Order: sequence, then structure tokens, then C-alpha cells
Amino acid sequence: MVKRIEVESMDELIKLFGPFDENIKAICTAFDVKVVMADGQSCLLGDDGNVDMACEVLKKLRSFIYKGDSIDIGRVNYLCDCAKAGSLEEVDQLLDNVVAITHKGKPIKSKTVGQKKYVDLMKKKIITFGIGPAGTGKTYLAVAMAVNAYKAKQVEKIILTRPAVEAGEKLGFLPGDLQEKVNPYLRPLYDALQEMLGIDTYGKMMERGTIEIAPLAYMRGRTLSNAYIILDEAQNTTKEQIKMFLTRLGENSKMVITGDLTQIDLPSGHTSGLKHAVKILKNIEDIGIMHFSEKDVVRHPLVQQIVKAYETEVQHGKKD
Repeated sequence: MVKRIEVESMDELIKLFGPFDENIKAICTAFDVKVVMADGQSCLLGDDGNVDMACEVLKKLRSFIYKGDSIDIGRVNYLCDCAKAGSLEEVDQLLDNVVAITHKGKPIKSKTVGQKKYVDLMKKKIITFGIGPAGTGKTYLAVAMAVNAYKAKQVEKIILTRPAVEAGEKLGFLPGDLQEKVNPYLRPLYDALQEMLGIDTYGKMMERGTIEIAPLAYMRGRTLSNAYIILDEAQNTTKEQIKMFLTRLGENSKMVITGDLTQIDLPSGHTSGLKHAVKILKNIEDIGIMHFSEKDVVRHPLVQQIVKAYETEVQHGKKD
């Protein structure tokens, strides 16, 4: 089967094909089709079903182009996966979905259906768990929602926290007091806030205490009211720590807890508080739980392959 690639201009064709034709190459590889020239036009050649799916992916990509969205290889691969799974129509809900606007005016949008469901949960639920691999946007989108809530005067404060446990490293070897020791581990949270707010606004909010970024130990004994509270890297909490955190919830507050259960850095013999909490809280009405997969990874496509390889290894380990 030969089918023409529908475009309205050469500029659109260039955007579709991507830099160095990487987009169309990815589509051809995904569906085992080829690009050929027929009557001076670019066409797809291959089995009927494969050509149809490839054309549907190109059609969806054109929709994003019309909306002014950038097209990268990660989005192309995601749409190919959706086409193979028969869920390409679900992607339409991403077209007009603006989560937030950065201080430079750039719209932040959900890039996968999983991310859209996560954002919807954060809007509806008082406590939301975002669980999945690196690169799924779970922390970044949570920060975006926190900034939105603050700008809309729904909360008076943004609180970001992480447990002081990281990849087997010992905090005691780092210089400074506890706050200075954990600052490097809180860097992803600083970066996300600065992108949303701008460095000047971020600095002023930090000075006023409107933004608080602190290790989890600092949450003990407090009641957190009128705040948007994010616990990042929650897989490294113990059962006692996450219970302590969750019971800090005060009036007119929201909590988002993020983590990756394949990257637990707790000492041997300690159960992840995140894993335990999700198990016992999953049926509570005002608590939402979003499980991301490697399909929701929006970093370089190679990251998606790495995540999948590690998930496969974990599954094999359970069987052995």
C-alpha cells in the first residue's frame, strides 16, 4: 500500500519530519514502513495496517503543530506506542491542556495521557500520590500546580520537602549544618520553582517564608494549614516518617507525594513508607493515586528504554 503524507506546506513537512528527519525515521521504524516519492510527493509504503497507523500518527502530530506545540522525538515515540495500543484517540485531550504558564510565558502542558490524569487528580483530590520512574514529570507538574494554587490565592504558602536519604550517600560527609547538607538534594525543587516564578519572585517568596523548602525532619510537630505541600522522593521514607508527614495536613491544604518504587535507597530491612501508604490508603475517597509507566517518560527516548530495562530486571528478580 502507498499513501500520500498529507501536508499543506513544505514548512509543515519539515516540522513533521523533524531535525535530520528523526521523527519520520522513528515512525518508519515503529511501523515497518518506508518513505517513497510518488508524483513528486512524499508517501508511505508498507502493509495496509501499518501504513494506516503511521498516517494516523502523522495526523495527530499535525494537530499539535496547528496548536503551536513543539514536536520532539519523545512525543513521536509516545504517539506510536498509543497507535499500537489502539489508544491514539485519547491523545486529543492533550491538545488544549495547559497546566501552567512559566514566568517567561511558556505554556506547560501534559505531554502524555498519564500526565493529564495526574494533573486532574491533583485538581480533584486533597492528597495525590504520583508514583513512577524518573522523567515522568511527577515532581515538575506538582510544583506547577502548587504555583497555580498560590497565584489563585487558594493557598498562602508552598512547602516542598524530601527525606535526607540519597543513593547511598552519607550526609555526614558534606560540609555545613543540616539545611546546607540537604540543599544539593533539594536542587530539582529549586529549579522547578525558579522556572515557574522567575528568580526574582522566587527569591522574594523565599525571604518572606511564602516558599519553604526543608528536609522532612523539619515537618515533625507541625500542622500545615493553607498550604500546598509536596513530598518528593517519598520512596525513601520509612512507614513512620510518611505517617508523620500525612498527619501534618491542616485546613485548606493539599498534599502531593511523589516517588519511584524502583529507586529505594533505604538501608536493608526498612520498608518503604510510600509503598506501605499506597497499599493501605488506596480506597480513601479524597486520596488519588497515579501510577506512571515507562510510556509516560518524557525525557530522551533512551531514558525510556533504560527505565524499561530496569523494570524488567526487577520483575525477573521477583520470579527468581
